[in-house]
Amino acid sequence: MLLFPAIDLRGGRCVRLYQGDFAAETIYAEDPAEVAAAFAAAGAPWLHVVDLDAARTGDLTNLALVGAIVAAAGLPVQYGGGVRSVDAAARLAEVGVARVVVGTAALEDPSLVTEIAARQPVALGLDVRGREVAVRGWQAAGGRNLAEVLAAAPAADAVVVTQISTDGTLGGPDMELLAETLAATAAPLIASGGVGDLADLRRLAALTVGGRTLAGAIVGRALYERTVDLAEALAMLAPRTSLDPW
Repeated sequence: MLLFPAIDLRGGRCVRLYQGDFAAETIYAEDPAEVAAAFAAAGAPWLHVVDLDAARTGDLTNLALVGAIVAAAGLPVQYGGGVRSVDAAARLAEVGVARVVVGTAALEDPSLVTEIAARQPVALGLDVRGREVAVRGWQAAGGRNLAEVLAAAPAADAVVVTQISTDGTLGGPDMELLAETLAATAAPLIASGGVGDLADLRRLAALTVGGRTLAGAIVGRALYERTVDLAEALAMLAPRTSLDPW
């Protein structure tokens, strides 16, 4: 299982939200590129970057900063936020993003994922409250449940599932949701939301449904609050980790 340190961008800074609430923001760093370099130095195999501004507006206002993060890290970067067109995905590839995550646009126009996938790696991003998929940077209900979306989902290199109710809480991941999702899709699954300590990562790495396991886990606030040490976590996961599991 790969570990993806998370860098969430808002107003050019590195932040974390609590349960997706933009009014409950904690600023952790003024220089996200510096954070990316530190994660790379600790041995991270990938980074997960989310542009919260773009997720709300659809405008890639932090594109130059995303490029700086890619350059500073020297690692594959998975990016989500505002990827609502083939052109937006292409612009991100131009600054070095290795894989884009399409969320809102994939629900509104599933063919977009197929179009992007023909040109570059793409993941399907599903953010849920309970089992209902949210859109527009978690600000609106999509009116569809996760099982329904997965049943009709276009082919993608991976699926990233975030339980909004656990995100940023350090209270542990929604294991039931992840088990359901493993059973519902054949795509590599990346878990997001709730990791608070090494025990949570052990539980995620051990989760098995129908012989399938998680491809990765995204960790954010736990790294910034130092309840998870990145080097220690990577060492713990090393026996189970492949740099390219899919």
